[in-house]
Amino acid sequence: MKKIAISIGDLNGIGLEIALKSHNEIKKLVKPIYCINEYMLNQGAKLLNRKIPEDFEIYPTAGKFEIKIGKNNSKAGLYSFNSFIDAINLAKKNSVDGICTLPINKESWSKANIKYHGHTEVLRDIFKKHAIMMLGCSEMFVSLFTEHIPIKDVAKNITKEKLISFFIDFYNEVKSNKIGVLALNPHAGDGGILGDEEIKEINPAIKEANKILKKDIFVGAFVPDTYFVNPYQYSIAMYHDQGLIPLKVKYFDKSINVSLNLPILRTSVDHGTAFDIAYQNKAKTQSYIEAIKYHIGENR
Repeated sequence: MKKIAISIGDLNGIGLEIALKSHNEIKKLVKPIYCINEYMLNQGAKLLNRKIPEDFEIYPTAGKFEIKIGKNNSKAGLYSFNSFIDAINLAKKNSVDGICTLPINKESWSKANIKYHGHTEVLRDIFKKHAIMMLGCSEMFVSLFTEHIPIKDVAKNITKEKLISFFIDFYNEVKSNKIGVLALNPHAGDGGILGDEEIKEINPAIKEANKILKKDIFVGAFVPDTYFVNPYQYSIAMYHDQGLIPLKVKYFDKSINVSLNLPILRTSVDHGTAFDIAYQNKAKTQSYIEAIKYHIGENR
């Protein structure tokens, strides 16, 4: 049975509730190692009025603070970051077979003076590889060419050379026979009238990547507003909301986040800390369970 390190996420949010609530189901799939110390675990479980399972194995991430339900603050941000680093180190030492992360709060990370905007950036920096962010479920996976950057910066980051590298790396991870590529502009630019990124960058990159692979894997660039009516199983979006709005409309409860192109496999829930329902025992667990299943080859 695979061992999976669980980064506990922001303890002011719903992560610990999900971990405790799902434990009996998760342990049938993998052996979870939760990166949280006994002090913080007991404090959170008491607030949730939940018993800690006897076989709830922990790796004691250092740190103590008072949980502030539904609040973002530096102490919770720092603890969630340290929990993630502990999970990474366990994977680097081959003490676990992979990582699953519960949700962090980006504002809390910022308040803790953490320079990263999210998990993927940390992985990219530590492993010195271009981690690819892919989200979804077996029905539909969407990879993001650009991620957490302002909309005003998206177009200038779309270059033929970067796209070709991204396409090849993505194909090598998913090995799909067909991968849909979204255009950037409305109507895919309408022949350059509404933008020329498709003509100058995206379509040439598709052609060159297919030439390198010696088969027509990448298809597009598709008009964004109609593509998701009947998408391929694997798709590449040019920016964050272009890909994630349709995904979450269709599959919010079951979609997950996967970091590809790394020496370790990291999966995550595809939702946030849900501060508005924290410690109310209302959190849904399906995304977390699906994220764990991905480690054992299910829901791909």
